[in-house]
Amino acid sequence: MAAQPAAKQQPKQVAPSNTPAVAQPLTGTLAKIRDTGTITLGTRGASVPFNYLDDANKQAGYSWEIAQRVVERVKKDLKLSNVQVKTMEVTPQTRIPLVANQTLDLECSSTTHNLERERQVGFSNTFFVVGARLLVRKNSGIKYWADLVGKNVVVSAGTTAERLLRQANEKNGWGVNVLLAKDISENFLMVETGRAQAAMQDDVILYGNIARANKPYEWDVVGTPMAQEAYACMLRKDDAQFKAVVDDVIAKMMKSGEMETLYTKYFLSKINVKGGVTVGMPVPELMWQLFKNPNDKPFQ
Repeated sequence: MAAQPAAKQQPKQVAPSNTPAVAQPLTGTLAKIRDTGTITLGTRGASVPFNYLDDANKQAGYSWEIAQRVVERVKKDLKLSNVQVKTMEVTPQTRIPLVANQTLDLECSSTTHNLERERQVGFSNTFFVVGARLLVRKNSGIKYWADLVGKNVVVSAGTTAERLLRQANEKNGWGVNVLLAKDISENFLMVETGRAQAAMQDDVILYGNIARANKPYEWDVVGTPMAQEAYACMLRKDDAQFKAVVDDVIAKMMKSGEMETLYTKYFLSKINVKGGVTVGMPVPELMWQLFKNPNDKPFQ
């Protein structure tokens, strides 16, 4: 497992409840929203349970609702009677460029915040903590990372999981044949149809895929987490005013208990996907810690 940052490193300060962003001359995203009356949000088709289309073809999810809270807050802070929400579906390959070139104002789904990506975009406070693991059939014989030797393993292109798998494969000499999927749905399809013996992805995404499977009881999530990662909303780089607003929204949701309620709604209750499925992932200990101490600290 990748080492976490030293304990002595302190998280950056969370924006106070009286966020000063709108008390100053507006710049960046907030100025754009004020001038155009619109905000453009990134969406995903199947990032269950974070940001996805449900059976009624409506956008839903844990992260999607966070984005909605941000819109409500911006509307209130800017004293706008209405803010038009435009959406654009993104993939792991397109999401960062679309934020970096300012096509998207905010992207809240299942995007990992790390130091490498900070060179291109900005990130909000963390709203979820995950670990990269493996999805396999229970009869596959794969229980540990070392069992991947000589196997086909699929990973979604452009994700941190792809980078981690390639690094581990080279370091350990596993001889893994790395297959690339364009998105989460194709990732699962390739292992479901036998093209790959295992799928690597963030653990919570794997649990979501199992919940949506035709025969959930045939699947298992195995392997100790290769690395812990922080999910956060993406926004324009160096947009301090907008980041202060987004950070404050997330911090207040955590401190008030609203984020825990949202977790129960999307991870422990039935969601409107494939007739009603439950991800069934209890709140991890790291999430309880995050609720008590909201911060924007990446793990790597």
